[in-house]
Amino acid sequence: MLDQEFERIGKRLFLEGLVGANFGNMSVRAKAGLYITRSGAYLDAREMPAFVPEDGEAPPEASSEYRVHRAVYQETPHRAIVHAHPVHAVAASLDADLLRPVDSEGGMLCPEIPVVGGEPGTDEIARNVAEALRGGHIVIVRGHGTFAAGKTLDEAYIYTSIAEYSCRILFLSGRSGRVL
Repeated sequence: MLDQEFERIGKRLFLEGLVGANFGNMSVRAKAGLYITRSGAYLDAREMPAFVPEDGEAPPEASSEYRVHRAVYQETPHRAIVHAHPVHAVAASLDADLLRPVDSEGGMLCPEIPVVGGEPGTDEIARNVAEALRGGHIVIVRGHGTFAAGKTLDEAYIYTSIAEYSCRILFLSGRSGRVL
């Protein structure tokens, strides 16, 4: 059943253009660890996610971003994470440290979107993302993509979608790249 949930959210991410090819990953918190998409997996395909224990080594089939997901679950109450590569959010992250959506939905759901640094798959990105998600639901890693967290994969998907929508509005209005 978990594989069906991952597939359902993965299809939404693909349909909305929030991920391409086999980019991105998702996870849900579990007893004594987390379930995460497999490395190289297409998010819209039904495939059983890999189990990563709270501590210790992750299995080789787990997404390379498992460190980020593990750190977020250790430091926050969030129960699900979606990591995507939305084009406008990535573009907006190149010139800003903080984005403030100007559209009504973005203003309500994510009035501030922090931008953090870190190389994919490293402890640095894991620390930076976990710290940013302690007080919110969405963060953009500069030049890389979004990490959204919530109670469910659906909620994390919604934050991913609204962040991209808000960044598109900022871009189209000429306001991206500066803190408003």
